[in-house]
Amino acid sequence: MIDSEGYRPNVAIVLCNDRRRLFWGRRIGQNAWQFPQGGIKARETPEQAMYRELEEEVGLEPHQVEIIGSTDDWLHYRLPQRYIRHHCRPVCIGQKQRWFLLRLRCAEGDLCLDKSPEPEFDQWRWVKYWHPLREVVYFKRRVYARALEQLAPLLFPEGPPVRRYSNHLRQNCR
Repeated sequence: MIDSEGYRPNVAIVLCNDRRRLFWGRRIGQNAWQFPQGGIKARETPEQAMYRELEEEVGLEPHQVEIIGSTDDWLHYRLPQRYIRHHCRPVCIGQKQRWFLLRLRCAEGDLCLDKSPEPEFDQWRWVKYWHPLREVVYFKRRVYARALEQLAPLLFPEGPPVRRYSNHLRQNCR
């Protein structure tokens, strides 16, 4: 499902533990780390898609998490030209995402990366709040920064931790 502007609707999941560390998953067979995410199917709400992706990618069910909040609107990122499949119709130029902040309400041992027949991740770890900005693929950095900036007050009402990441964010994002 691609919208009229060429963006694929998607959800992204920021899962935290009681120490306010974030789940950080390594894509299977790659040295690429990211948050769980996935497309929204026809007739599916962003929240329904989030719960489906949560179960598919990390093996958790709705009762095992608490929704802390979500981004107010869609956040967009464009794919680099080399990743755009111009032969596909409609052409997808990027993703528009609703981001959800969840708190783990079960044991870490309940996380299961191979619940789905096609796992997304082969490893995971807990990381500090701003850490993903250092490791996520370059073209997603700006959208990750915007999402984490919007969600930070929900997890850190006293004020977010100091953001030590200062490299130039190169991706165009609206």
